[in-house]
Amino acid sequence: MDWYFVGVDFGQASDFTVIAVVERTETTGAWDAAKFAFKKEVGLQLRYLERIPLGTPYPEVVERVVQVTRWPELAGQCRLAVDGTGVGRSVVDLLRMARPGCVLMAVNITGGLMQTQEGGYYGVPKRDLILGLQVLLQRGLLRIAAGLEHGKNLVKEMSAMQVKISPAGHEQYAVWREGTHDDLVFAVAIACWNAQNAYPNDPAGGEQWWTNRHQADAARIFRKKDKK
Repeated sequence: MDWYFVGVDFGQASDFTVIAVVERTETTGAWDAAKFAFKKEVGLQLRYLERIPLGTPYPEVVERVVQVTRWPELAGQCRLAVDGTGVGRSVVDLLRMARPGCVLMAVNITGGLMQTQEGGYYGVPKRDLILGLQVLLQRGLLRIAAGLEHGKNLVKEMSAMQVKISPAGHEQYAVWREGTHDDLVFAVAIACWNAQNAYPNDPAGGEQWWTNRHQADAARIFRKKDKK
């Protein structure tokens, strides 16, 4: 079963709210005679990007996020991660009460170096989000679906990101081009972090192998049984 990971970057007055959907797929790759096993090929594909118009009331934003999680393709096989850093707990609480069609994970983007978890929120360093997304793109583990709306804008946002070192010696990630947003980057980065949080041992962090095709099929069957 393929899984979908939704990332939401909630905007404020001058920033868009963005919904990103990443699909995780598993396929059986080539046979390796030395290891006597088939290679498991895991990939992420950016399937959907939506910018919600500026000025949209948060209750309507929440409703739209819930609609996306309840699409037939996603319902029952997705996880939702949202950035509650700027908008505060009130919007996240609204989303929880709206009962989205998948598990909800609230994220606070921090300037720290370590991921934390407290009070129902994951504290995720901004550095991890941006560098994690760059690594996935550079290694070809994240692909952008052809013809995806805002796909070109996402690439522009990524190329405009830069690292600044603060007087205190801390890394700061921001766009350097005037008038450039970063909402697409962070929505996609949150969706990818969501996938990697669920599957920390994916090939992005090390190779994985299936002994044979029957084992690959069995893995899929048991995953389905676990969800019943």
